[in-house]
Amino acid sequence: MKFLLLFFTILCTACLSDPAKSENKLVATSTFAERTIISQNTIREDGTTIEERFPPPTDFQRTEIADNTFAHYLRTLKLKPAGAKVRYHNGATKQNNQVYEAVVDLEIGKKNLHQCADAIMRLKAEYLWQQKKYDQIHFNFTNGFRVDYSEWMKGKRMLIKGNKTSWINKATPSNTYDDFWNYMELIFTYAGTASLEKELLPVNINEAEIGDVLIQGGHPGHAVIIVDKATHPETGKSVYLLAQSYMPAQEVQILKNRTNTKISPWYDLSQGNISTPEWNFERGDLRRFGE
Repeated sequence: MKFLLLFFTILCTACLSDPAKSENKLVATSTFAERTIISQNTIREDGTTIEERFPPPTDFQRTEIADNTFAHYLRTLKLKPAGAKVRYHNGATKQNNQVYEAVVDLEIGKKNLHQCADAIMRLKAEYLWQQKKYDQIHFNFTNGFRVDYSEWMKGKRMLIKGNKTSWINKATPSNTYDDFWNYMELIFTYAGTASLEKELLPVNINEAEIGDVLIQGGHPGHAVIIVDKATHPETGKSVYLLAQSYMPAQEVQILKNRTNTKISPWYDLSQGNISTPEWNFERGDLRRFGE
């Protein structure tokens, strides 16, 4: 029985490194943004949020979004001071190596759980929890079992036997942030890129919006999330900011664009492939949370 549980846990690892992918870097191509943007993109180091730190590239304007939406939550995420290094769950530092431009100021816990897909699920759940939309917080384990936070609030807990899961009445009903975080760490343990990719809905890359996810599910797999969008008012061309966590468990970071430094950290996603510092995605990898 212990062997089965250990095997199930290993399968649900959220994100593993893949040397073959990391070495297979794509050749940078000339994109619309490279051809039309002349000046180096400006970064305001005194900005305390994504919106304040990263003005759009020349001639681009941020898209309008409503307050209290997931898109607004992501765009206004708090950032650590400019130059801050990403921290792992154990307090060690992740050297930059031209991977990230800024660090999101959110605690990630002390366990090796808050990795790539986990960070994306956490951002979505954190927003819904703050909005008191508790019934909308739910994720699937890798075995397909749906885990609703509304059941967790009632004091129910998961009984896990090998690859089988079920609810049992075990705890006192509660909705403190500590209980919410315990729920998220359970999700981190038994869900990952493979399960999240199945939950999300496919989206055409030309219709990408804030909150959409580039994801390749699997063991290994990886995922990054769009946290901001800007559009050229005349051409309709859009560029995006991307954020990720990785492994070992680490803080969320705003990614640099190493293939187009003129607009970095903004990305043009309309090209055939999307090369991020630690993973390469394809046009068909874009997904969206359902309502």
